[in-house]
Amino acid sequence: MTFIKQPFDEFLGFQYERMSPTNIRVRLPLKPLYFNSVGVVHGGVISSLVDVAMSNLVEAEHNGVQTAVTVDLHMTFLQGAKGEVLLADAYIVKQARTLMYADCVVYDDKDEVVAKGTGTFFMRHV
Repeated sequence: MTFIKQPFDEFLGFQYERMSPTNIRVRLPLKPLYFNSVGVVHGGVISSLVDVAMSNLVEAEHNGVQTAVTVDLHMTFLQGAKGEVLLADAYIVKQARTLMYADCVVYDDKDEVVAKGTGTFFMRHV
């Protein structure tokens, strides 16, 4: 299974694991750079984690180019994220010819839900 390859994802340090054809998990080891002035992980970092996890539900081209692009992303932050790692569990809700609908739940290293995301993705046909 091929995952998307892009410098931003590599910079953040995402680690991918395919659980099934419709489910992946992305692990993000946390660095001090990711925390905001309140002492919790910045919402933009969590949003990027969710977006990347859901985008990778669809296999990338062999050279790592993504085949799904985000049309709509909705985030809900449930509590401040702290600790050493975040885990995003993303799954396909429905996939049609040109659109994919996905959900994602983000857990901290205490297995507590810190955020949820939903997204709609346009399927590039190459």
